[in-house]
Amino acid sequence: QVQLVESGGGLVQPGGSLRLSCAASGFAFSSYAMSWYRQAPGTERELVAIITSAGASTTAADSVKGRFTISRDNAKNSVYLQMNSLKPEDTAVYYCKAGRGPRNYWGQGTQVTVSS
Repeated sequence: QVQLVESGGGLVQPGGSLRLSCAASGFAFSSYAMSWYRQAPGTERELVAIITSAGASTTAADSVKGRFTISRDNAKNSVYLQMNSLKPEDTAVYYCKAGRGPRNYWGQGTQVTVSS
C-alpha cells in the first residue's frame, strides 16, 4: 500500500521558518522523483520544488527560489522542504508527490499558515 505522509506544517510568523517532511512507503522511493506542491484557497495547485530520484538535481519555483530548499534521504524514504523567510503569500496546503513516468502518488497535505 502506497503512503505519503506529510508533517511539519503549522502557524508561523512572517520571516519565520518551517521544515516539512514527507515519509514514503509502499513503493521504490529511490526510483521516483519527488516534489512539493501547494494549493491556496481558490487557486490551482502549483509546483514548489522538485528533486530527482538520486537527489542530484533540484528545481524550485521562482516564487520560492532562494528561500525554500528541497532535499531527500533515500535511506529514510523521506523528502523534506526547508522553508525560510516565510511570507503570508506562502500560506497554503503543501503536498508531496512521487512521480515516475505515468505513475504519480500524492500525500494528504499539511497546512502552512504564515500570519502575525
